[in-house]
Amino acid sequence: MGKKIEIRADYELFSKAEELPAIEAELLARAHAACDTAYAPYSEFRVGAAALLENGEIVLGSNQENAAYPSTICAERAAVFAAAAQFPGVVIRAVAIRVKTAGERVERPISPCGACRQVLFEFEWRQEAPIQLLLQGDKGDIYRIASTKSLLPLLFDPSFL
Repeated sequence: MGKKIEIRADYELFSKAEELPAIEAELLARAHAACDTAYAPYSEFRVGAAALLENGEIVLGSNQENAAYPSTICAERAAVFAAAAQFPGVVIRAVAIRVKTAGERVERPISPCGACRQVLFEFEWRQEAPIQLLLQGDKGDIYRIASTKSLLPLLFDPSFL
C-alpha cells in the first residue's frame, strides 16, 4: 500500500490593497488597468498582469485572444516575456494578476493557468530568485504567494532534460 503525501500551498490573505506595502498596491492597480488593453472578444474575460523588476520598472501584459485559440497568450506570459525582452537579465521580483469581466464581477483571486505557472517557475529557476505573486479578481480578497513553486508543487524543471 502506498503512503499518502500531502501537498499544500501557503499564501497570505489580505482583504484590501491598503493592507499591502505601497509598491504591491500599485502593482495590483497597474495590473487592473492593464485589463483594459486585453483583446478578449470571445471570452470577455480580460486579464491584466504587472511585473515588478529588480530595477524598479513595471512591465504590463494583458491576455490577447485569437480565433485560433491555441494562439492566444495569457497576461502573465505577455508581461514576463516583454520584461525579458526589454530588460534582459533583470530579475523579476513580483507579478500581480487581476481580472475584469463583462458579466458579474470576479470577487475571488484569479490564479495563473498551468502553462503560465510553468513559465513563471522557469523564470524563477533561471534567475535563481523567487517571483512573488499577488492575485486578485476584479475586487475582493488578495492572495500574496512568496514563490510560484507554491502553485506548482510537482514541478517540471530543466534538470529533467
